Amino acid sequence: MARVTVEDCVDKVENRFELVLLASHRARQIAQGQQITVDRDNDKNPVVALREIADETLSPDDLKEDLIHSLQKHVEVDEPEPQAPASGTLSDAPAPGSVIVASEDGDDNIAFDRMSEDELLSGIEGLIPPEKNDDF
Repeated sequence: MARVTVEDCVDKVENRFELVLLASHRARQIAQGQQITVDRDNDKNPVVALREIADETLSPDDLKEDLIHSLQKHVEVDEPEPQAPASGTLSDAPAPGSVIVASEDGDDNIAFDRMSEDELLSGIEGLIPPEKNDDF
């Protein structure tokens, strides 16, 4: 079978740089053991990835979404803001950044403070003083 070229794939993915990113991501997936959707024909993973894109056995949009997801380290989740008590004063309001947990009977509200990762690490470092070593 003839080798696939970038020109065979450009009509599927118009941007050549994006094509390279998608094909390399797919080649890594194949190297990690994912099933291929075309015959290998003794081709290496990057060639197989380009052939899959050229033959449209994989959607470039799906590959792009999977690539973006694989590069994300932190996914933000929108959490609803806690609702203020119906008949409360400012002194009854929880501190900013607190999480309110209601009991099953709905009578007692317990507020937990939120702490950033940096605040947590500085607090942990402050608990145990570092050991002094006189050898140095």
